[in-house]
Amino acid sequence: MQDALWKMPAARQAEAVRTAEVSAVELIDSHLERIAEINPQVNAVTQLLAERAREAAARLDRRRAAGETLGPLAGVPFTVKESTAVEGVPTTFGTARFRDLVASADAPPVARLRAAGAIPLGHSNIPTLILAGMHTRSELFGDTVNPWDCSRTPGGSSGGDAVAVATGMAALGLGNDSGGSVRIPAQFCGVAGLKPSAGRFPADHRVLGPDDPGPASQMLVTDGPMARSVGDLRLAYEVLAGTDPRDPRAVPVPAYGEPLPGRLKVAVVADPGGHGVHPAVRAAVSAAADALRDAGYDVREVADVPRLDEALEAYGRITVTEFAPTWPVVRELLGKGGGRYVEMMMERTPPASAEVLMKLMGTWLNIRRSWAAFLDEYPLLLGPVFTEPPVEPGLESRDRAGRDRVAAGMRLCTVTSFVGVPGVAVPTGITDGLPCGVQIAGRAFREDLCLDAAQAVEDRLGVLTPVDPRGRGPHRSVTRP
Repeated sequence: MQDALWKMPAARQAEAVRTAEVSAVELIDSHLERIAEINPQVNAVTQLLAERAREAAARLDRRRAAGETLGPLAGVPFTVKESTAVEGVPTTFGTARFRDLVASADAPPVARLRAAGAIPLGHSNIPTLILAGMHTRSELFGDTVNPWDCSRTPGGSSGGDAVAVATGMAALGLGNDSGGSVRIPAQFCGVAGLKPSAGRFPADHRVLGPDDPGPASQMLVTDGPMARSVGDLRLAYEVLAGTDPRDPRAVPVPAYGEPLPGRLKVAVVADPGGHGVHPAVRAAVSAAADALRDAGYDVREVADVPRLDEALEAYGRITVTEFAPTWPVVRELLGKGGGRYVEMMMERTPPASAEVLMKLMGTWLNIRRSWAAFLDEYPLLLGPVFTEPPVEPGLESRDRAGRDRVAAGMRLCTVTSFVGVPGVAVPTGITDGLPCGVQIAGRAFREDLCLDAAQAVEDRLGVLTPVDPRGRGPHRSVTRP
C-alpha cells in the first residue's frame, strides 16, 4: 500500500492517517519520493520543504498516539504558490530580487490548511510576479512543463500547483485567481479547481510592508484550491471558508446555503460573447450539459452571459489604471522579456482619468447587478474555462495576435472574476491526448451549488489524474465510474 499512498485522494489519505492505517511520516515520504522522481521532468515544485514536512508529520503522529483528534486534512500534503506566504520561507514571486523575502507568518489560507492537519511540502512555480503572462515561467525557477504534452503550456498563474497535483506530487494545491489563474491551469492539467466568491476565504495579498493594494487587487484576487477530484476540492473548501481577523473582507456566510426549490436551472453558454470557441471545447460543454441533465438539472441553452464585452473593457481599464503608477518599477523586476505581456495590454488599454475611473467603478457595480439578476433566474452557469485546448507556452507574450487570442480564450474566467461569483473547473475527458474541461459558475456565496454540479459531471465523466509526464499522445489511465 505504501507505494501507492501518493495516488490516493486527499480524503482517503487523511482517513488513513487518522485511523493509524499509515503514519503521516509514511504519507509525506511517499510524496517526497514522487517529487524526486517527477519534479525534475516538470519543474513544478520550487522550494521543497522536505525536512520541515517530515517534522510536521512526526508531530502529527505523536498527537495521534497521544489520543488527540486529528483534523479533516490530517497529514495531507499540499503545495503553495510562490506568491503566497509560508512562515519562514521566502515568498519569491519567482523573481531574483525577492529570493530573500522570508515570510514572518503563514498567509491566512495556509494557516487554515495547517490547522486542519495539512502539511505544506513546498512552494510551486508561477509566471514572474504573476504578471509575465499565462504560461508558468519565472525568472528565478524557469519553465514548468505540462505533464500531458511538453509542447503545451500548463497554464497559469497557478500552473505549478496544477502540475504538482496532476502528477501526484501533492494531494492539494493552493493558488489564487483574478481572471482564471486557478481554473485555466486546472483545465490544462486535467484537475479540478475552485475560484470562490470574493470574500469567501480570508486572504492577505500584500507584497512588501503593511500597505494594502488598491481596490481592483483587493476585490479581484481570490485564493483557491486545486485537487484531483471534486470531493477533495469540497474538503479544502470547507476548511478554507470562514472569517479571520486578519482579513476584514471575509464574510461570515455559511459554507452551505438553503436548498433551492424545484429542479435547479443551469444556463449553458458555450461561446460567451460569440467570439468563437474550439470544437473540442464546445464538445466538452455539451458533454457536461448532458451529464447535468442526466443528474436531474434543468439545463437550458441561453443566448449569452450579461454584458460580456462591456465587463471586459471595464476590467481592463480599472486594473491598468491601478497598476500604471508602479509599472516603471515592476518592469525592472520582471526581467528581460518579462514585461511584454503587460506592455501589450497597456498599449491597448490606457489608464483612465480620475473622472473616468469613478464612472468605471459605478459601471462595475452595475454589471454586478446585471449578473445578480441573471443568476437569480439561472442559479448556475455552464461554460468554458478557456475557449481553446491548451496552447503553446508563451503565446500571450509572443505578439499582439497571441496576446489577444489568450485574452479572448479566458474571457468567461475574466468576467466571472470581475463580478465576484464562484466558479469550479472540472475535467470532462481527453481529446487528442489533452485534457478538456468546463467551469460551473453560480450565485455569490453558493460555492456549494457549483461543487454539487461539478460532482455530478465528475460522477458521469470520470477523473483524469494522477498522470505520469509524457511528451505527446493519449493518456493511458483515465479512471471512469
